[in-house]
Amino acid sequence: MAESFSVTRRFFDDKNYPRGFSRHGDYTIRESDTLEKYGQAFIELDLGNRSPITAEEKQFVAVCRLEREPETFFEKTWCKYRSRISSVKRVYTLSGLAGSEPVDDYSNND
Repeated sequence: MAESFSVTRRFFDDKNYPRGFSRHGDYTIRESDTLEKYGQAFIELDLGNRSPITAEEKQFVAVCRLEREPETFFEKTWCKYRSRISSVKRVYTLSGLAGSEPVDDYSNND
C-alpha cells in the first residue's frame, strides 16, 4: 500500500511539531515514521493538490472529505494528526509565590 503514497521528500510540521513528531509524544514510533515518510502525499491529497491515482488514495481522499470512516493505518494516522493540530492543547502549571513567607493555617490560639 505504501507504493500508492510515493513522495520525493519527507514531511515536517515545524509550526505544530518543531522538534519532530517522534519527540513530541503524541504519536507512536510507527505513526511518527509514517507521517514523516508519507505525510507530504497525505497533505497534498487532503488539500486537493494531488489527484488520487490508486484505489487506496481514492479511499484516503474519501476519508479526508468525511465521506467514510478511517479503516487503514494510514487513514487513522492522518485523522489523528488532523485532530491534534486542530484542537487547542491546554497546559496546566502549578505555581506559587517565590520567596513568600510561609502561612500558618493551623495556628493555635490559646
